[in-house]
Amino acid sequence: MRQNFKSSGRLRPVDLARPHGLSTQAVRNYEAAGILPAADRTPHGYRTYTVRHAYALRAFLALVPGHGHQTASSIMRAINRGAIDDALRLIDESHAQLLDDRRTLQAVEAALGDLDPVPQEHGDTFVGPLARRLGIRPATLRKWERAGLVQPRRDPRTGYRVYRAADVRDALLVHQLRRGGYLLEQIAPLIAQVRSAGGVAPLESMLRDWRARLSARGRAMLTGAAALEAYLGCRPDPAQSRAG
Repeated sequence: MRQNFKSSGRLRPVDLARPHGLSTQAVRNYEAAGILPAADRTPHGYRTYTVRHAYALRAFLALVPGHGHQTASSIMRAINRGAIDDALRLIDESHAQLLDDRRTLQAVEAALGDLDPVPQEHGDTFVGPLARRLGIRPATLRKWERAGLVQPRRDPRTGYRVYRAADVRDALLVHQLRRGGYLLEQIAPLIAQVRSAGGVAPLESMLRDWRARLSARGRAMLTGAAALEAYLGCRPDPAQSRAG
């Protein structure tokens, strides 16, 4: 929602709170947390805010959807203490995390797309043939088993590991993601999701939702950047403050 602030004059806590559907206590809490600059006080001890506080509050609320509450709070605190470079570094790190999340999504989509269909009638195999198919050592498959990424059953007569169609699917997916540089602990949640979904097909909806959330985060970062730039533009020039 666009707000039109007066260039001068005093604002009450309710004047800041009402346009955003906040309580006046929330405004006071934001000030106490350093998210808003410190307010002046009247002779009777009442807080008085200015247009600068209104821009600060709008900037913070705009930053939260893209960067999260904790990072948005840290960005505002850094700006309010004059550490602009620290604030920009936090923003850069948040953008880098978004890029990393996009790359993870792309790797997952590529891994799922590269999976060969595994006919149920030819699904059962043993550790040696499966290791040769993947081009890895049998010890690697056993390591994945200890990590819970593959769950072969044991032949009751021989005790050998038997990989069913779903196990082969899981091993192929792990192999693709490992080739993409992902750690076993990063892969484990995806494998659990594949199992709970009963295969990779139901994950298409999850991946679409994941991509939509990343896009929404990226656009929210743009909105937050615009609001933050507006706040920076209304802050007093430190050089002028020192000169005065």
